[in-house]
Amino acid sequence: MNIINISKQKIFDNKNQLFAYELVFKDSSLEPTGFSTKIRATSQLIISSITSNELDKLLGSKVLAFVNVDEESLQKGILDVLDKDRFVLNILEDIDLNEKVIAKIIQYKKRGFRFSLEHFDSSAEMIKKFNRLFNYIDIIKMDVVLSLHENLEKVMEKFKGSRIKLLAQNIETKEDYQKYSKMGFDYYQGYYLDKPEVIEIIGSKEPAQFIILQLIKIIKDNNSTEQLEFFIKKQPDLSYKLVQFFNNSKKFNVKIESLMQVITLMGRDKLLRWLLLYLYSEVSKNPASKTILALALRRAEKMEAEADRVNKDKAYLAGMFSMLSSIFETDIKELMNHIQMDKDITSLVLERKGIFAPSLIKAEKEEKEYLRQIMLENFDKLHTTDLIYTLEYGGVEVDKSKL
Repeated sequence: MNIINISKQKIFDNKNQLFAYELVFKDSSLEPTGFSTKIRATSQLIISSITSNELDKLLGSKVLAFVNVDEESLQKGILDVLDKDRFVLNILEDIDLNEKVIAKIIQYKKRGFRFSLEHFDSSAEMIKKFNRLFNYIDIIKMDVVLSLHENLEKVMEKFKGSRIKLLAQNIETKEDYQKYSKMGFDYYQGYYLDKPEVIEIIGSKEPAQFIILQLIKIIKDNNSTEQLEFFIKKQPDLSYKLVQFFNNSKKFNVKIESLMQVITLMGRDKLLRWLLLYLYSEVSKNPASKTILALALRRAEKMEAEADRVNKDKAYLAGMFSMLSSIFETDIKELMNHIQMDKDITSLVLERKGIFAPSLIKAEKEEKEYLRQIMLENFDKLHTTDLIYTLEYGGVEVDKSKL
């Protein structure tokens, strides 16, 4: 089980109404961390959690969230999975504003994301540093502790009444609040108004699995090829493996120029099947993953062969999905709710019912007959503990007095 510690602090508008939360992610030692490729596993874990159902529990259904971003998270596509209508990308004050980073900020802005500047100290140096970005910034978080009062007033005069909103950051006392309220800020944040609350969120064991399942849902929902390309780019490893698979395919003898080209030439059905193979073979950490992959493939192909012409593709998917619980260490019902697949597939996976149930039962019977035979032939080679694990995992109670 992976646990993420998240500090959330309220941000209020000038009518003292809750406007947003600032989210700060903590590592195992409760030190602040962020979206960074240097801590890729943590980044994926954070993203998988804040894009799940936990988000509404954390924030409510409509409140915005500010999240800190640096140059790495902007350039590497880690943020692509975030909902642009829920998140404000908070640019850190020490960010390296090179040309590539600026280009990425403009790109995200064109996609509809909102940006804020963190700990803006109102100095001439800070204004000069971010001058090129002001056309893309929505909120400036003006640090009232770090800012000289005369500089604060100059920045207020420059931006007040413009498209850019101003937030008074680090309001520590009642006097602070009264003072800066008179200056006419749009938003307020600080310990006087709200002290950060640290909460725990349980993250998925393998966030990449959920991202792949989301992609499968996008394919099934018939979204545009552009959306498919955009989503796949979020996972560099996935993009690489897809291009590698495509290059190794003898069917296509073309030079790859883009992911769009790969998706178009492969077609959605082939892409969907490849993703399921990737899910079993690449993402699974199960030591028996190769055997499970072979079993899943054979089961899917059998069910496809037995289905009528109209339902062959669906039968194949049903067969592959029927073994997902073997690679996910989580409730299979939660997974199926997450991606909301076709009702016939969902019915089979969750209840072993529906039009594909007879085919699945037949396939499982053949699988078990073979496994029974091989277990009996090799029973003396099996470890006692492995047998106990297998029995208890399958819900078979072991009489401990006879061990």
